Amino acid sequence: MAVLQGPRSTYRMNSGHEIPILGYGVYMIPSSKTEQSTLEAFGIGYRHVDSAIMYRNERPCGRAIQNSGIDRSQVFFTTKIPPESMGYERTKRAIDSSLKEAEQEYFDLILIHAPYGGKQARLGSWRALVEAQQAGKTRSIGVSNYGIHHLEELEQYIKEGGGSAIDVGQYELHPWLDRTEITEWLKRRNIVVEAYSPLAHGYRITEAVLSTIGKKYNKSPAQVMIRWSLQKGFVPLPKSGTPSRIQENAEVFDFELSEEDMKSLNTGEYDPTDWDPTVDYD
Repeated sequence: MAVLQGPRSTYRMNSGHEIPILGYGVYMIPSSKTEQSTLEAFGIGYRHVDSAIMYRNERPCGRAIQNSGIDRSQVFFTTKIPPESMGYERTKRAIDSSLKEAEQEYFDLILIHAPYGGKQARLGSWRALVEAQQAGKTRSIGVSNYGIHHLEELEQYIKEGGGSAIDVGQYELHPWLDRTEITEWLKRRNIVVEAYSPLAHGYRITEAVLSTIGKKYNKSPAQVMIRWSLQKGFVPLPKSGTPSRIQENAEVFDFELSEEDMKSLNTGEYDPTDWDPTVDYD
């Protein structure tokens, strides 16, 4: 695991590019508020912003990057291909449309948002991502919400000449949904694991175990959950539109959960707070 010095510490992906170990998620942040909240995050020290076509806020993310005063090379910007854009031609069009919408020359990472559309559509979308990477439209590529069977389907395609390795796998991950089988599959292949909804949408904030551990380190339950994610080797993507919470979510590098604390957060539960395409689609 990388030395967790701060939000700008990085992991190296299979592509050879670096990804900051803490990201700022903009899911459900209204477009009208996204630019300012993203600028707040940049001011605190974040250098990684995670958007998607489905979120409808690529443009304000792009404008925040442009207006931040930070060199573009120092910011990691992600978008995702939505279910309605699955398949080779549709994904190609979606990539070009997103670049125009976000007013960017390239993305740092493009993910397939979910394994919808069947095998032909999934592999067609991957082919489009590989071509976009080769053309410099994105530096790295990956998938989100893929089950083991989807990952193995893609791995076989890549082995048969289907292009680049998977750089990132993004999933809902927190102590009540650690997806051990999937994350171990990814890590064995040096694929970076990103954790969306690392705070479980706030549904678990009042759990006694979080309160107990938080008091030990003088940290909030949210900070404990983010720190858990970091120590699992994940790249958490906490989302908030509130400046104080954005700040709090980044203050997770001055303490370390003990082995005992990590074990106490090994709940063994499987409780998604959102969709779960890993098991719902063939």
